[in-house]
Amino acid sequence: MIFGQNNIVKQQMTASTNISIKNSFVVIFAMNLVLLSFCSIAQTKSTTDSVQPLNLDQCIVYALKNQPNVLRSDLDIDIAKKNNEIKLSAWLPQANLNANYVHYNQLPTTLITNSANPNGPLLKQNTGIANTFIPQLTITETIFSPDVAYAASSARLLVQQAQLSNDSTKINLVANVSKSFYNVLFTLEQITILKEDTLRLARNVGDAYHQYIGGIVDKTDYKEAFISLNNSKAALRQAKENVVPQYATLKQLIGFPPEKNFSISFDTLQMIRDIAFDTTQVLKFENRIEFKQIETAKALQKKNVEYNKSKFLPTLSAFYNYNYEYENPSSSRLFSQAYPYSYCGATLSLPLFTGMQRLGNIQKAKLQQQQLNLSETGLQLSIYSQYTAALAQYKSNLYNLNILNDNVAMAKEVYNVVTLQYKQGVIPYLNVITAESNVMSSEINYYNALFQVLSSKVDLEKAMGNTLTKK
Repeated sequence: MIFGQNNIVKQQMTASTNISIKNSFVVIFAMNLVLLSFCSIAQTKSTTDSVQPLNLDQCIVYALKNQPNVLRSDLDIDIAKKNNEIKLSAWLPQANLNANYVHYNQLPTTLITNSANPNGPLLKQNTGIANTFIPQLTITETIFSPDVAYAASSARLLVQQAQLSNDSTKINLVANVSKSFYNVLFTLEQITILKEDTLRLARNVGDAYHQYIGGIVDKTDYKEAFISLNNSKAALRQAKENVVPQYATLKQLIGFPPEKNFSISFDTLQMIRDIAFDTTQVLKFENRIEFKQIETAKALQKKNVEYNKSKFLPTLSAFYNYNYEYENPSSSRLFSQAYPYSYCGATLSLPLFTGMQRLGNIQKAKLQQQQLNLSETGLQLSIYSQYTAALAQYKSNLYNLNILNDNVAMAKEVYNVVTLQYKQGVIPYLNVITAESNVMSSEINYYNALFQVLSSKVDLEKAMGNTLTKK
């Protein structure tokens, strides 16, 4: 009897030891999977670390100073100013120095009247000097010219046009950098959520195995737990891979060197405070940079019409010539004697007939004016369409954010209750999977909605013509 009892005790001890070993193996295996995922995340994150992290405002400031498109646009302003200087230089005196050397192999012949016999045949006589060298200094001054007058009147508008183009480039850059920054943030938040989800699922694996060993559930529960864990790991891996090209896109937009790395910093609470926008603001077309650009183009086209009309006016200029002439029959003694002379005058040039070219240019310029007027009308329609779409998107995303914020709290509460009920053997594991999936999806959806609101706010500000470059 004692022998039988000893055998039973040994069997119980052996079963308990096997259970303990199996349980330890399951838990260790699950935790190793989780740690393996986190190690991979750490490796990915290390590629984005730098000496100093950049927040959104710092990314925008960096982009405005280093982005190649902005720098090229800055140079366009300088080029426009230089072009004006080049055109307006025609108002200044123009000085030229010329020199002509002439050697006659045979002097020109002229016929003159014979003074001894006026009625007789004409006499042949060579004229000129065999060698001449004449340095000539010519100075001209434009008094009036339609070309120079047009250059002077349009100079300011041309610089303004380049500056507006520069502003447009900056506005688009700020909007794109902001959206790209939010995309990276969403993926990083997604990674954080999936890490937490993986930890929860790893604990669920252990709980499911305990339930199975205790005879409360069959072994399909902890297998389903492993399936959920693997799915979460796959999603985590995908998110890690997605963040790499997103960082690369953000680097490109801000003009960050490809061989260097940086990390980003953000304050979620501050972002939540930044989502507010006064939707009662009235749309003003004149605030849009495109509207200002087309107004400048219209002003330039008006100048163009006036310029083509001024082509009927004469061109007036003054000149002064100074010549220092050397003459001598012998080449070797050419520079032995100089005969300087100078003269000045004015030139008036009036084109009388140009084959109807001037009238054609005037008509063409007026037709181009009509095109710009139609473009302005089309632009207003386009701006209003963009504004209404951006406003609707912002309101929709904001409403969605408020709904999803409540879902996160409820999903976590449901998950805690369901997990406790499962441990007590009240409900099947399928309920745990559903509750855990709801927690993960509600958190991801919430952050996706948050960054969608912020992105749609950027589109709305841009559509209304608000100054995005103030950052």
